[in-house]
Amino acid sequence: MKRNSILSQIFKDKYASIAMIVLLVLYAAILFADFLAPYSKEFSDRHRAYVPPSKIFTIDENGKFSRPYTYNYQRYFDAQELKISYKLDRSKKYYLKFFSNGEEYKFLGLIPMKKHLVTVEPQGRLFLLGTDINGRDVFSRILFGGRISLTIGFLALFISFPLGMLYGGISGYLGGAADNIMMRVSEAIMSIPSFYLLIILAAILPTNMTSIQRFTLIVVILALIGWAGFSRVVRGMVLSVKNQEFVQAAESIGASKLRIIIKHLLPQTLSYVIVAMTLSVPSYILSESGLSFLGLGIQQPDASWGNMLKEAQEYVNILYRPWLLTPGFLIFIAVLSFNLIGDTIRDILDPKSKLR
Repeated sequence: MKRNSILSQIFKDKYASIAMIVLLVLYAAILFADFLAPYSKEFSDRHRAYVPPSKIFTIDENGKFSRPYTYNYQRYFDAQELKISYKLDRSKKYYLKFFSNGEEYKFLGLIPMKKHLVTVEPQGRLFLLGTDINGRDVFSRILFGGRISLTIGFLALFISFPLGMLYGGISGYLGGAADNIMMRVSEAIMSIPSFYLLIILAAILPTNMTSIQRFTLIVVILALIGWAGFSRVVRGMVLSVKNQEFVQAAESIGASKLRIIIKHLLPQTLSYVIVAMTLSVPSYILSESGLSFLGLGIQQPDASWGNMLKEAQEYVNILYRPWLLTPGFLIFIAVLSFNLIGDTIRDILDPKSKLR
């Protein structure tokens, strides 16, 4: 089935089309994070810890329409509840500026730029989703953290799926003793408790590793664990087609075994591979988020949705600072969207699955 046909049928399904649009928005947001984020990923204002989301006003005190503006929050101690609270300091307005110069950054890591979608006047603070305990803008960190949380699944797929396809194809085509040995190896790898292995490995890693190094290592470990189960399914599909006439014809003209596997057998498994890849991305996203939530993945000050969500585990933050739960909501939305698209693609490529 052609790619255009699959996409057109996905957009015919109401829920899958909504999921596709949501994912496109999320990936566009992280792609243009430097432009969309009001602050850089290194920004921190320690005097504004746990500031609530900024309120944006378009009507002035006289009831007339005005340029969008905001007020800074003023910190004070609430003697009745014995906690630090914030209230709007209405003594000075700070007007929002669109497509204005801000901190210099490299757009897409290549082109030096200063333009940001929205900034605020000097001395003003614009926190669209509030701040964390270190006074860092949650909205900006969500955009930068999404680059890790939403890309780890695809990076892992580029390792695990080619390896699983080739391994399963070779095993299924060769058969006999080679097949038995190769499947025992894959079963041994499948028996490894992956999450606990990741915890052990993350715990023994050197503390001086950068987040990029940790991120790369997490991707490689997830990929090397995840290919085994996939290879068993591919092997079963190859067994079902390896005796068909097109394979015998390739053998009769002297095609090598590797060519037969790659050129003739593995393409027969593509319908399953496409569905499996779509449904595997959420599991990788959840694995990275779980490790970062436990403090064993991406480390502070670098952001990922998992380590940002860790701060919301205290019930006080859940009650009084609900904006800290935003990364968890986005993880839920991303995983749900991938699952909806995966289910739709499965129904398209295998219509009989609807009847099961």
